[in-house]
Amino acid sequence: MPRHSGPLLVLDVAASLLAARDCRASEWTGSLDLGRSLTMASPGADYWTWHGQQFPYPARLKERTIYCWDGDAFVAVSRFTGSLIKLVPTEWGAPTFEIDGIKMLPTAKESPFEDARRKVALIEPRGKIVLDTCGGLGYFAACCLEAGVARLQSFEKNADVLWLRTINPWSPDAEAAQQGGRLHVAQADVTTAIEALADASFDAALHDPPRFGIAGELYAQVFYDQLARVLRRGGRLFHYTGSPNKLTSGRDVPREVSKRLEKAGFKAQLALDGVLATRR
Repeated sequence: MPRHSGPLLVLDVAASLLAARDCRASEWTGSLDLGRSLTMASPGADYWTWHGQQFPYPARLKERTIYCWDGDAFVAVSRFTGSLIKLVPTEWGAPTFEIDGIKMLPTAKESPFEDARRKVALIEPRGKIVLDTCGGLGYFAACCLEAGVARLQSFEKNADVLWLRTINPWSPDAEAAQQGGRLHVAQADVTTAIEALADASFDAALHDPPRFGIAGELYAQVFYDQLARVLRRGGRLFHYTGSPNKLTSGRDVPREVSKRLEKAGFKAQLALDGVLATRR
């Protein structure tokens, strides 16, 4: 899918543009790509101009919503095809996303991009062939590329999530020249796609599944056995589990995951908000 190249607006950016118009400023400086960079625009009475193109001032933008230019108007970056999927701004710049109102990335204490960077560092991806099981917005992939991964195979089941990636400037572009062909993204269910992967074909893996109640098959022993099969001995796996409340859920998911990974052939330990495992 082609990448979106137009401006992105959130509530405070739109308010800043309107303030520049109201004070009759000749130039406005701010970010139109969710904090990735600063740019200049020219506020006019009825339109603002950016890169030689005129855009209308949007009316009544909502909080917690990102808007993109569709050629005629600024529209919310969301889709409903069975589930409501929405790109959601954060105070950190890098957005998260929601599926039916459920936030899919941690954002309370730091940027979801920085959170991904800390987790990726645990598998030491430089020079390695890495499996990314649940690609999401691609933050694990971006951090692996940044860290010098040799090749990364990423799977993402949901076509709408892949569409969000074409709009999100924080998501890596597999076709970009600077990636050097190292990133490969497939729309597929990894629980079945993994069966076609060769034995011991990866040096490390990142597993960032939705919560257990949504995608229990990604926490199943049969899937962990497959992860062990495709990883070389000594290969590291980081498995995000989050920190579900044991008192309300009645389960200790991180320790359940650790036990299943041990059974599959890993040595596992709790790390960050998940489990770090090494293929024995």
